[in-house]
Amino acid sequence: DPDMPFVPSIPEDQFILVEEGDPTVIPCRTSDPDAQVTLINSLDKPVYAFYDSKQGFIGNFPAGSYTCKTTVKGVEFKSDEFLIYILRATSQLPVEIEALKTVYKTGETIVVTCVVFDNEVVNLQWNYPGKVKEKGLIKLDDIKVPSQKLVYTLTIPEASVKDTGDYECTARHATKEVKENKKVVITVHDKGFVHLEPQFSPLEAVNLHEVKNFVVDVQ
Repeated sequence: DPDMPFVPSIPEDQFILVEEGDPTVIPCRTSDPDAQVTLINSLDKPVYAFYDSKQGFIGNFPAGSYTCKTTVKGVEFKSDEFLIYILRATSQLPVEIEALKTVYKTGETIVVTCVVFDNEVVNLQWNYPGKVKEKGLIKLDDIKVPSQKLVYTLTIPEASVKDTGDYECTARHATKEVKENKKVVITVHDKGFVHLEPQFSPLEAVNLHEVKNFVVDVQ
C-alpha cells in the first residue's frame, strides 16, 4: 500500500519492556517487503540493526524512543513512535521479610514488609490468616536509589486473635522459573500481660533494724 507503507501498530506494541541485556524487536513492519527502512532514535540519528520486514528491527537497544522511516516514490513516511523501557531483572531473586514486632495486642496494627532486591520484573503474593477476608492493605514502593528494590508492605489494621499465624510472601520472577518465599510468625494476644518473677521466698525473716531488699523481675 503506497499510501500506508508501515503496517499500523496497536498501542500495546508501542511500549516495549525489555529485561536488561536481552535483545528485542521494534515492530515497525512494512506493507512492501522490499522497502528500505531506517531506524532513528530520539536525537534523529540513524541506529544500525538487523531488519526483517515481517517483524521489524531486531537487536539490543538502549532505553528511549525510536521511529522508523521509509521513502515511497520520493515521499518520506514515518512509523509510530516506539518507546523502550529497560527493566532490571537478575537471575537470582534475593528476598527478605521483616516485621516491626512479632507479638501484638488486640486492636493494634500489624505491619510486615517483604523486600525484593535487584529486580523490577516480579510477581509477589501474600499468604496470611486474614487473606480470605481481604483484611490486609498492600502497598508497593519502587526504590531505585541507591540500589533497586521493591518494598511490599502488608498492613493489618485492628488486629484480633484470629490474625495469629504465618505471614508469608512469595516472589516469582515474571519471565524465569525462579521463585523465593519467606515467612514470619505473628502472635496476637487478647490483651496485654505482665509476668512477675519474685527473687524472694513466700516467707522472709528480717532482724530488727536490718535493711532488706525485695527484688521482682517484671516482664
